[in-house]
Amino acid sequence: MAYNKTYNGGSYGNKRHFGTKNFGPRRNERIRAPKIRVIGADGRQLGIMTPYEALGIARKSGLDLLEVSPTADPPVCRILDYGKYMYEESKKQKSHKPGTVKVKEIKLRPGIEMNDFMTKIRNAEKFLYQGNKLKITLMMRGREMEYKEKGFEAVKRALDELAHMGRPDSEPKLMGKNIGVSLSPVPQNQRKLRYSGEHDEIAEDDSDSPEE
Repeated sequence: MAYNKTYNGGSYGNKRHFGTKNFGPRRNERIRAPKIRVIGADGRQLGIMTPYEALGIARKSGLDLLEVSPTADPPVCRILDYGKYMYEESKKQKSHKPGTVKVKEIKLRPGIEMNDFMTKIRNAEKFLYQGNKLKITLMMRGREMEYKEKGFEAVKRALDELAHMGRPDSEPKLMGKNIGVSLSPVPQNQRKLRYSGEHDEIAEDDSDSPEE
């Protein structure tokens, strides 16, 4: 009798459902183990019984029977609202799915004026506050390359101003005519704006601006 087939960890190939693919945990009539351990909708153990008996209990409450632990002996099934269960599982998956991390950039010059410097810092602070990674690029040209230490000083000053919001991934490095460093935001519960308000207008980052 087909109903007495034992679970072997794979698909039972129920031909009555031809034309469909049965993904995910088995439920209701798809549960084929001869005996199952049943958990009620309130979380209480209802004991070991046949799937037919358990499904009858579930149907009386307008609920479903779901196989939650197929490898147990006997398999464990739960009486629940399947639609609500799938909705909650979907929410869990979305909450654990890593979001796309954006990389914002600010560009500095060795002789940048303090007002311009603080404008860059305010934007950088907000970028990190929003959970973005940040790239700081200091651009040098001509004879400015002879005073690289001043460039490093400017970059380190920017790192100091942003220490409350981001941590450098490595030490600033000279790359051609530029000095660069990347920052990652601190954990969300540690982010506190110091130079700007949460709803202040933020300019576009500098990633597309020419380096000259």
